[in-house]
Amino acid sequence: MFDRVYVINLPDRADRRREMTAQLALIGLADDPLVHFFPAVRPADPGDFGSLGERGCFLSHLGALKDAVAAGHRSILILEDDVDWTPAALARNARLDALRDTDWGFLHGGRGHDQAAAGGAISLQRLEPERELLLGHFIGLRGDVIGQMVDYLEAMLRRPKGSPDGGPMHVDGAYSWFRRAHPEVAAYVCTPSVAQQRSSRSDISVPTGWRATRAADWARRVLRPVRALLRGR
Repeated sequence: MFDRVYVINLPDRADRRREMTAQLALIGLADDPLVHFFPAVRPADPGDFGSLGERGCFLSHLGALKDAVAAGHRSILILEDDVDWTPAALARNARLDALRDTDWGFLHGGRGHDQAAAGGAISLQRLEPERELLLGHFIGLRGDVIGQMVDYLEAMLRRPKGSPDGGPMHVDGAYSWFRRAHPEVAAYVCTPSVAQQRSSRSDISVPTGWRATRAADWARRVLRPVRALLRGR
């Protein structure tokens, strides 16, 4: 289904690498050569982006895409390292036939807030170009769309912030801009969602106040399994 699965991960975020490895193990991809932990970019300054992390996230996605083009991959999945699979994706009767049977060029894993299908089938819902679907935690690209996305993101970097043609911005917004600029690309979202973002200390948005303390970080780690249990009810 995919030539390569990229997991974007900062080398110093060993905690997220461990968590992501555990998630991959749930679907039988632990230590699979298909999966590549791609070293995320930590730039020296934010440039024209809203934050250091926002620029780093954009450049990391772009780096994975350029790697795919250089390697000649024709079908890739880009995961951010704070992805958790949804109950729909992990259900015993989960069926992903739609991913193989649909001629998609752009794929989004969904936001993770919907309910699992009773029959286990995960379908693909067409994404209209005007519909914004934020979060870049699970992005699939296929065929010539991979190279087109590289060209599009690099053009964004050359424009000033706030450009009406699309300048530096968070990468999930950039994906939405690409779909609007290329309505011919067959774009779909998994329904129900197959992926969601776990609660984790972010390197994109900088916490302030109590949220920036070690106590808050400890509380997030301790309460994460409780939240997962409640979501599963």
